[in-house]
Amino acid sequence: MQTNLASWASGTDLGNEADAILRRCVHCGFCTATCPTYQVLGDELDSPRGRIYLIKQVLEGKEPTQSTQQHLDRCLTCRNCETTCPSGVEYGHLVDIGRKIVDERVERSWGDRTKRTLLRKAMLSPMFAPAMRLGQSLRGILPQALRRKVPERRDAGPLPQVARHDRQVLMLAGCVQPAMMPTIDAATIRVLDAVGIGARIAPGAGCCGAVSFHLDAQDEAVAQMRANVDAWWPLVQDGKVEAIVMNASGCGAMVKEYAHHLRHDPAYAQKAADIVALVKDVAEIVAPHADMLRSRLPAGTRASFHPPCTLQHWQGLRPLSEQLLVDLGFELQPFADKHLCCGSAGAYSVLNPDIALELRDRKLGAIAVGSPDVILSANIGCIGHLQSGTDTPVRHWVEVVDEQLRRAAQG
Repeated sequence: MQTNLASWASGTDLGNEADAILRRCVHCGFCTATCPTYQVLGDELDSPRGRIYLIKQVLEGKEPTQSTQQHLDRCLTCRNCETTCPSGVEYGHLVDIGRKIVDERVERSWGDRTKRTLLRKAMLSPMFAPAMRLGQSLRGILPQALRRKVPERRDAGPLPQVARHDRQVLMLAGCVQPAMMPTIDAATIRVLDAVGIGARIAPGAGCCGAVSFHLDAQDEAVAQMRANVDAWWPLVQDGKVEAIVMNASGCGAMVKEYAHHLRHDPAYAQKAADIVALVKDVAEIVAPHADMLRSRLPAGTRASFHPPCTLQHWQGLRPLSEQLLVDLGFELQPFADKHLCCGSAGAYSVLNPDIALELRDRKLGAIAVGSPDVILSANIGCIGHLQSGTDTPVRHWVEVVDEQLRRAAQG
């Protein structure tokens, strides 16, 4: 694609990066076939190719409008288009640039700004956990629209003494997962303990930055990235941990991009690159021990595995994750359009509920054909979103493995 950047963009870091990405696009349109919003809305401007044209026009000097902003907002950032693209267009990075530039030039309505600010501050607030516990205690009387956002509370269970293990890894505390679904972190610690690995959370590490980054606060997100690097760096530098383990694929995808987001920061660029080299999804850590665990697990659990976009398109870990589940004894039920987004996408399901619910129901309809006993996934957002539309249990796969291990130990 030929470009002619405006003077304000030419020669800048963002302009140069965007220009290099734009020039790789060959207008083929393969991306439209796998774009969830294009499938739902049927509007070219709500496809990757259409959004690329919009961003190109802005970078070449055309003044963006609220319509431009809306089309960029509607993107789920699932990156399915990147998996499909034959030219290797880094659409995810391009849409980040486009959103940042458009948001600087188009003022959002008061209501939109307020909603986004409240969402961001609420999820990152220390009051989120007590508010979530209150919501869970009142869940039975909440309005349906709110109830589907509040998962049922489950006991996290006891944690093992992990310091005895020679192998040690770090986990990310995160922001909403410990409050909404504490069983995921507890299950991760116990499953890793079962294979001889101690997992702990570094003091000072918190949100990965994804919430702020996708809610118009990119500078705040970068500050959160630096804070996590600072929290992890002493332990990484001393060689005390072999990996930084992620059990939320959305967080894992974001942390694996720290080197990209901090590449122009001389104080953090190399540290971020070293951190990224250590980041592993929990499936990558457990996979080498599948045979050992299999001997302690039942066989034949009928399950459907929904691979989050951040797992399959951002990180390319769908094959490994599915093979791990098969190796652990699950009978995975195939379903159509497994590559498509479920509509969760962080805060997207709150900001764009109609599209999100349409995608959720399509996904659940496809899964239902296989009549699974449980739906497995690897990201808290997908788990909560899918669970809001089905009576079939939706769980993180590590939770189910943990429960099976504990039942075997008791039985």
